[in-house]
This record gives sequence, structure tokens and C-alpha cells, in this order.
Amino acid sequence: MKHGGDLTEAMAQYGGDAAAWLDLSTGINPWPWPIIDLPDSVWRQLPSRAAEQALLAAARTAYRVPEGIDIVAAAGTQALIQWLPYLAAPGPVAVLGPTYSEHASAWRDAGHEVIAIDDLAALPANAVHAVIVNPNNPDGRIADHAELADVAARLRQRGGWLVIDEAFADVDPAIGAVALCAHWPVVILRSFGKFYGLAGLRLGFAIGAPEIARRIATALGAWAVSGPALHVGTAALNDAVWADRMRERLASRAKQLDGVLTHSRCEIIGGTSLFRLVRHREALKLHAELARRQIWCRRFDYADGWLRFGLPPDDRALDRLAAALKPSS
Repeated sequence: MKHGGDLTEAMAQYGGDAAAWLDLSTGINPWPWPIIDLPDSVWRQLPSRAAEQALLAAARTAYRVPEGIDIVAAAGTQALIQWLPYLAAPGPVAVLGPTYSEHASAWRDAGHEVIAIDDLAALPANAVHAVIVNPNNPDGRIADHAELADVAARLRQRGGWLVIDEAFADVDPAIGAVALCAHWPVVILRSFGKFYGLAGLRLGFAIGAPEIARRIATALGAWAVSGPALHVGTAALNDAVWADRMRERLASRAKQLDGVLTHSRCEIIGGTSLFRLVRHREALKLHAELARRQIWCRRFDYADGWLRFGLPPDDRALDRLAAALKPSS
């Protein structure tokens, strides 16, 4: 599986329609921020500069971005992942893995040599840039700010960037490393859709020093974000009460999921409160068995013993997973 969140492969191989499936293949919040009624104007008019500025102000507060650091909004983090390698200086990029595969693919497609590393301390001497997903997908590994600052300092001497993908950092604001942007060539990526449960809206942000942000904004061009996304994103990012309550709810459900998984001969080896990574001695067999029961989780081509489970949306779904995972003997 290259990505989770698409039941096309599952339905083609195992049958059923989308309504019959329990899709646990993503790390997207199953309890989305409640979308408000949108005014007709957001559909009929071009996105305004005022609406964009309102969104960026909300993002600045939500992501704790200090003055002197700029934010750029895009139609999803994936668009930013695709653009950054073309905007960065030439030279090899070190990607801390295993991680979200689109980073390495994007840099490679843009002509950069990609060097896979499994330890930030092992940053190659020839690496001009580095990419880290923090917390990491799929294992939830977290690099502390001192580690990141050390890497960023070394890359500044080489004329490169440290790209930190914080797609899952909303679950714990303390993870955010945006303060590093004030001192180092750091680009922070933030994904709106995962924590707010609105992945179809396609909204993401790049945060960095003004000169880096300008380069990104110029590449994206005018009207990079749709009117509906500006409107919904602003309201959701301003809803701090919802965000605080949601963090507690996600942590509680993740704990419940842990109980189901550990009672089913799965060893939990990582994750965040939006997903859990497990090891199972017959992971591929288990994946297929769950699929026959129309439950879709994430398997990995590079790790046959791993499976990743997103959060079941309700108690009925949790019970359904528990029944499907129950050992036959």
C-alpha cells in the first residue's frame, strides 16, 4: 500500500461498497470539526486577500508562530511537499526514515540525491538538506528541539534547509518546533486535515523565515487556497476550545484501541493518538483476514511485520475490530 485512505484497492480485491467497510488505514481524526454553513459568496467569488489574511492570522495563533516568521497557505501539505525540492538549493537531501514516502519521491523527482538515514546524529557530511516527519509516520518517533536545532545549524553552513513535517503535531502543541525558524533555515509543514478531520478540504501551511516563505508563496501563485477552505480553516483554527477537548478525546480513544490490539497478540511499537503502529508475527495474513471482514488497516511494503490502525469512530466500530481480531484459538 502506498497510502491509506482509499478503499478502491480494498473493494476491488475483497468486494463490498464503501459504506460496508471500516476504514482504519489513515491517521485522520474520525470526529471532524463540525463544518458551519458557508455563505454563498465563498462559492461564487474568487478567494479574497482579506479571507486569506484571516486564515493566516488564525494559523499563526493556533501554531504559535512568533512575529518575524511568515506563513503560507496551500491546497494541502502534499502540494508543498511537491514544491519544496524545486525551490531549495541543489544538493543531496537526507530523509529520516522509515517515514512518509512522498518526501523522498518528491526530492528524487526534482533531481536531488536522496540519502536514507535512521538517526539524525548520522547526518551525512554531503547532505545539503534534511527532511524529518515529527512526530514520525508511522512510528510516532519524536525528535526534540535541541536535536533539530543542531541539524539546522549544520545545514545552514551548507546553504540548505531542514524541512520538518509536523502533520501530526496538533495532538501535542509542545512538539511544534516553529521557534527554530527564527534562527535557522527551517521550513515547518502543518497539515490541517488530519487533526481537524477534514482531509478532503485540502489545506496545509508552510512556516519559515520571510525569504523562504516568499519563495514558496511565489511558486504557489494567486488563489492557492479555495474560498471554502479559507472560510472553514479560519473558523476551525480559531476554535481553541474544540481543539483542547479533541486532544483529550483522541488520547482516550487511543488508549481504548491499545487495549483491543494488545489483547489480540499485537505488539504496540509506536504511534500517536491518531494512529497506532503494531508488530504481529503474521501481519500480512492478519491484514488479509481483516480485509475479508471488510476492515482496512495499513500495511507496509518495507516492513512485513507491521500494521497501522487509525482510530475507530465509535464503540460499535471498536467492538467490530475487537471481534475480528479475536484469536481463533
